[in-house]
Amino acid sequence: MEVLGVDIGGSGIKGAIVDTASGEFASERLRIETPQPSKPAAVAAVVADICAHFSWNGAVGCTVPAVVKRGVTMTAANIDKAWIGTDVERLFESATGSPFIALNDADAAGIAEMRFGAGRDRDGLIAILTLGTGIGSSLFIDGRLVPNIELGHLIIRGKDAEERATDRARQTKGYSWKQWGKRVSEYLEYLESLITPDLFIIGGGVSKRHHKFFPYIQCKTVIAPAQLRNRAGIVGAAVAALDRM
Repeated sequence: MEVLGVDIGGSGIKGAIVDTASGEFASERLRIETPQPSKPAAVAAVVADICAHFSWNGAVGCTVPAVVKRGVTMTAANIDKAWIGTDVERLFESATGSPFIALNDADAAGIAEMRFGAGRDRDGLIAILTLGTGIGSSLFIDGRLVPNIELGHLIIRGKDAEERATDRARQTKGYSWKQWGKRVSEYLEYLESLITPDLFIIGGGVSKRHHKFFPYIQCKTVIAPAQLRNRAGIVGAAVAALDRM
């Protein structure tokens, strides 16, 4: 079945029709700049433009960079603080006339990776971490999502883990791959001591260069690079919409 997936980010809002049986795009991806300021009404107008572009009137899955509970955004990361307390599903349904399922962006990426990527057919406790501007995280137990898990803000050596283990930190602080890999290792080892996972899946754009820093990671847990990369949010949102509707 084909479902429209929309991925709302701090700089861009992306959408594509997804073949939910294969995890592949069934259309070209459309990207529109995120309005600045990124207030709910302005973002809803862009989401409506994406739906209109695809002439879409069915169910839509949509990611939001926030904790989402029963369709309501409880936090706001990389978007305007006006999102806090917004019923995003109702807002987008009013703007488009289509039913929406909204979820945290890292959760959506994790759903895609579990269904079609490195987590496929894996059971046990799996943590999926995206190392980009921040640290996105999702957690699965025997394939079932534990929603809205924020593992990126653990304190390591007195600092937020995002200040040490993100790709942004690697670039802005000029870490070598070895230096950064050891910091990522320290973060994973600490996380490992808290939750004892069976698998870490490492995502974000840097995952395509995993061979440069994986050799310096010394945690006991098996690690694997994510496979869906920049498709993950859109695909996971579409799959979540299909599963819930």
